Amino acid sequence: MSKDAKEVVVVIGSGSIGLAIARRVGAGRTVLLADHSDKAAEAAAERLRGEGHDVTTRVTDVSDRDAVEALATAAAALGPVTQVVHTAGVSPTQASIERILHVDLVGTAMVLDAFARVVAPDGAGIVIASMAGHRESPYAPEIEHALATTDTASLLRLPFLQPDQVGSTVHAYALSKRANSLRVQTAAVAWGRRGARINAVSPGVIITPLALDELSGPRQEWFEQVRKVSAAGRFGTPDEVADAAAFLLGRQAGFITGADLLMDGGVTAALRTGELTIP
Repeated sequence: MSKDAKEVVVVIGSGSIGLAIARRVGAGRTVLLADHSDKAAEAAAERLRGEGHDVTTRVTDVSDRDAVEALATAAAALGPVTQVVHTAGVSPTQASIERILHVDLVGTAMVLDAFARVVAPDGAGIVIASMAGHRESPYAPEIEHALATTDTASLLRLPFLQPDQVGSTVHAYALSKRANSLRVQTAAVAWGRRGARINAVSPGVIITPLALDELSGPRQEWFEQVRKVSAAGRFGTPDEVADAAAFLLGRQAGFITGADLLMDGGVTAALRTGELTIP
């Protein structure tokens, strides 16, 4: 690595939210865009390059430990890794229980582990979790403790994460997103040893292609009710998530680490007050 190497922003997941955040924080830095699909990564990279960003890509399956570790090593070889943005995931409509647990739960845990060893001093990271992690939380104390502290390699051996115990893709997603928030909290210790910070953002319904799959799926009627009863009265945009992420990644948030910012337009509040129920 050259001593004159630019700072590196790693964006994992080339969807709408990942691109919006890359646009906010990528100027003047090298953006390493990782995705499980080479085609998707290159298409997103071309859009960013067309807007003046310096972008390189790497195919990465976040459910593969070796691939995640290789991504972290490759990022550090490019320059000081000052920002890490993890947005990759699958939704209840898109995937099986097993796939959701491997990608959304274990994949996130592996990203947190891998980048804890390479993030630069004064660096910061963001995990995009979900309001789903707040929907049924807190879980029983023993479940929360296990999700937060179990060694990553052993997570899928936890009894309550067996597919027959999870029961549905919706519950698998909620458990995974709750785990994201909890593991960000505990990962803040390891990241802090390197002088870096890590936080989560838990968005509500943000209009992206993934969300549109959900909105047109079997829970369409419930999502329409979500929009009507939420305090904001609407769904969110990728740019709004990028605004929150840019703050948490920036120096103004220098005293914030291990936190989870819920930005759902008031949906969780409606659940707490009984104006909305979980289907």
